[in-house]
Amino acid sequence: MQKKSSVIGLDLGGTAIKLGRFLEDGTCLNSLTVATPQPATPKAVLGTMITAIRELNQDQDCLALGVGTPGPVDGTGRIAKVAINLSGWQDVPLADWLEEATGLPTTIANDANCAGLGEAWLGAGKSFKNLILLTLGTGVGGAIILNGHLFTGHLGAAGELGLITLNFDGPPCNSGNQGSLEQYASIQAIRRMTGKEPAELGQLAQKGNREALEFWEGYGRLLGAGLASLIYVLTPEAVIIGGGVSGSTTFFFPATLEEIERRVLLSSRQDLQLLTAKLGNQAGMIGAAKLAWELVVSQRLNFSSN
Repeated sequence: MQKKSSVIGLDLGGTAIKLGRFLEDGTCLNSLTVATPQPATPKAVLGTMITAIRELNQDQDCLALGVGTPGPVDGTGRIAKVAINLSGWQDVPLADWLEEATGLPTTIANDANCAGLGEAWLGAGKSFKNLILLTLGTGVGGAIILNGHLFTGHLGAAGELGLITLNFDGPPCNSGNQGSLEQYASIQAIRRMTGKEPAELGQLAQKGNREALEFWEGYGRLLGAGLASLIYVLTPEAVIIGGGVSGSTTFFFPATLEEIERRVLLSSRQDLQLLTAKLGNQAGMIGAAKLAWELVVSQRLNFSSN
């Protein structure tokens, strides 16, 4: 009998589901992208996932599944509590459903957490054991990697780095907070502050436009102030910035670093690296596969100890 040797990572998005089959060393054997069914009800998404998993696992060598979902997950990594931009997702036992349908052990996590794990495994963070990732997109997602492992806290909800308070009296946030980092660093915040898209501001800065360059400098300082709080709490070796806004890091990283150096004691930031994410929109799928491998390893350890 052929030894099983791969896992499948899935990244569930509002428009597409990305899947990849990975060896334990991170080699991607094959990948697949399928359209997310519309409306994206839990059962419809489940059916699409099962079909895609079977297509990807024709060699029957998959050991486990990892899934990144767009929203919070419970502390056991089994229930999608809410899935943003998907229809009717409330406390969906996705891991149970997939295990029943495929016979494969399954674990799930928030998509930003998966992106952070992916960057830590195969991307910009692979040289570090302790790091944080911020995804600067429509919102601001986050992930915390401590000692090489994803940290999600006892409820599974840790790592909402974009929701920390930056300005006590700032704009209201969907979370119920006011003046969260997300209200200053997200694409929506940039649109609100400038009336322009981040990509447009990046192009203007590239051409030497003074207003665009000044905007990015101010943006970098705001981001640095937010990161300062996170650095004091977590003292990471690296801060990795991903998401759509990361295309302009050339223009705001200098101000971000300057602000961090101004606000954070050297003892809390010594040798800190500020880096741009490398894996793009593959990070979530890769991180989900890493989660699956961690599940396999933990099951091996449990088996050997019994």
